[in-house]
Amino acid sequence: MKIGIIGSGKIGGTLARLFAAHGHEVAVSNSRGPDTLAGLVEELGPGARAVTPAEAARFGDVVVVSIPLGRYRDVPTDGVDGKVVIDTNNYYPQRDDHFEELDSDRTTSSELLQEHLPDTRVVKAFNAIVWTNLRDEGRPHGDPERFGIPISGDDEQAKQKVADLIDEIGFDPVDAGTLAEGGRKHQPGSPAYTLGLQTQELRARLGV
Repeated sequence: MKIGIIGSGKIGGTLARLFAAHGHEVAVSNSRGPDTLAGLVEELGPGARAVTPAEAARFGDVVVVSIPLGRYRDVPTDGVDGKVVIDTNNYYPQRDDHFEELDSDRTTSSELLQEHLPDTRVVKAFNAIVWTNLRDEGRPHGDPERFGIPISGDDEQAKQKVADLIDEIGFDPVDAGTLAEGGRKHQPGSPAYTLGLQTQELRARLGV
C-alpha cells in the first residue's frame, strides 16, 4: 500500500518506520522540506521517499496527518478525494491557540479536519498512544498482553482499513464509534488517553 505521511515528528516518524518495515511504500513530508528528511529516508530503505506535503497527499492511498492541530488548514486538499485520512492529532490550547468550537465541546478536532477535507474519509487513530509505546510495544496477533489503539470514524470501510494497519504493526484496534462520539472518548483528558492499556482494559474504559 502507498502511505503518505504529512508530519514526520515522533508519531509520524514512528508510523513511517513501522509501515516501511511491513513492506508499505512510504512518502514522508514535513514543513521544512524534503532535504531535511534524508536521514529518515535512508533509515527507512528503498520503499521510502521524501516529498512535500502536497506530494505526500497525492501519493498515498492512505494519508496520515500528524501535524499540530493549529495548522490543520495547511493540510493539502488536492488529490485526496475519496482517500482514507488518518488523523493522529490532539488539541492542546497552549500550543494550538484557542478554538472556541473545541473549547465549548461543540465539535471535535477530527471533525474540523473532516470539514477541511470534506470528500475524504477521516479516521482518528494513534492520537492516544505515547510514541515510545507505539515504537516498542507491538506484539503478535493474539498476544493477550497486546495494547489496544482506539479508532473513531464515520465510514466503516475506512475504519477497517485503518484497523488492518494497526493489527499489522502489532496492536489491537478498538472501535470507539463515530468521529463525534468516539473521538471524545480518546481525546486529551479522556480515560483512554496515553495510558498504554491492554485491549480488554481499553475496551472497558471506552465502554465498547
